[in-house]
Amino acid sequence: NTGEGGEDPARFLPLANGDSKRSAIKQVASGRFGVTIEYLTNADELQIKISQGAKPGEGGELPGKKVDQTIARIRYSTPGVGLISPPPHHDIYSIEDLAQLIHDLKNANPSARISVKLVSEVGVGVVASGVSKAHAEHIVIAGDVGGTGASPLTSIKHAGLPWELGIAEAHQTLVLNDLRSRVVLQTDGGLKTGRDVVIAALLGAEEFGFATAPLITLGCIMMRKCHLNTCPVGVATQDPELRKKFKGKPEHVVNYLFMVAEDARQIMAQLGFRSIDEMVGRVDALDTRKAIQHWKADGLDLTAMLTPARKLRPDVITRHAIAQDHGLEKSLDVTVLVPAAREAIASGQAVKIASDIININRTVGTILSHEIAKVHGQAGLPDDTIHINLKGSAGQSLGAFLAHGVTIELEGDANDYVGKGLSGGRVIVYPPKQSSFPAEHNILVGNVCLYGATSGEAFFRGRAAERFCVRNSGAHAVIEGIGDHGC
Repeated sequence: NTGEGGEDPARFLPLANGDSKRSAIKQVASGRFGVTIEYLTNADELQIKISQGAKPGEGGELPGKKVDQTIARIRYSTPGVGLISPPPHHDIYSIEDLAQLIHDLKNANPSARISVKLVSEVGVGVVASGVSKAHAEHIVIAGDVGGTGASPLTSIKHAGLPWELGIAEAHQTLVLNDLRSRVVLQTDGGLKTGRDVVIAALLGAEEFGFATAPLITLGCIMMRKCHLNTCPVGVATQDPELRKKFKGKPEHVVNYLFMVAEDARQIMAQLGFRSIDEMVGRVDALDTRKAIQHWKADGLDLTAMLTPARKLRPDVITRHAIAQDHGLEKSLDVTVLVPAAREAIASGQAVKIASDIININRTVGTILSHEIAKVHGQAGLPDDTIHINLKGSAGQSLGAFLAHGVTIELEGDANDYVGKGLSGGRVIVYPPKQSSFPAEHNILVGNVCLYGATSGEAFFRGRAAERFCVRNSGAHAVIEGIGDHGC
């Protein structure tokens, strides 16, 4: 998992022996650092980080002294300037907004699984239900331990709840709402042994995240100095001399995980289970035992946590079985743009495409940009190779993550998120030529335009609504007025 700091494109290239250094899971957090169409294309899973166990409700923080030339280049920022992700995603103010971001990311990489990371807390089950309805394919419930070693001290105490509480609530609530079959549930946060894996599965998890324990196998000695760039074993440092001390090998992690699997297999055999799938949600195989006598434990009642989800809704599927329908085959990109631009992508030959557009045409240009990034990477195509002329009222996320070499020219108006994550493309929007209203006094495009843009150009003959150009990291925009909280 990349975390929220982006990834060096040099890692996307396979090694001579066929291995790959790229992170399979690319994270999209509120700061949108380094989130480009190339970054999204080179992923097996795209994870929206809503919160994490180490610091729920807070964004990531990177002090300016740690932002060197390399980190600044990868994050599209300035060396020496501190980087703080905002607590909210500025394009998520409702469950419908989350659904739109999930749709945007699925368009940016149709083959990637879309994941949402939540933190274990009271009410996480209701949130998980909304996330499932928003067409997420995977949900992570993060516990209160483990996680990054560089969180501020004020963040890591009394933050989040144990993963056992969160995964049990999420599983039960999803079953209760007949949504469990649509998503894969994963938990993480301090998992170390096969026993942890079995308990997580019995409470409802299908996948299990390990981080701290594998880090120990690679040589980490938990000096708690991850934030100081002085890690004595070369794990969490950019210092070339200290990095020479790193002794970890992939085989160390493989051996550890094999041992975890063997431990889990032995416990499964004792319980009579042949597979993880058989165990999911089978809390009837769990029981409580009296802990050390303590006044804090006297009031504990684990009945709700150990209630079998099957009893709540006996007629529904209690593990992942149904794929989410994102409807990409109906999109304007799949039906019109990509077929018309296929020759241009292959040979660089200029092409012009004209089409009408209505407000159900969302995320226009993103699948096209994904196809370009697969072939040409972040460099894209020569300027204005693909020129798309649209007429009408565009739906949300027009030109999201638009690649270099693509120009979208819209005569009409557009909804929210125009040019979100713009990655070198050009977006032009102006009112219908026959309109009688003065464009400079009217809103032409919606909220959160150019959020997280990294490069490219945008020209708007009119005004934008709120939160214009938030977290802009390199795009150029011309606009005739904006609402509140602009860049």
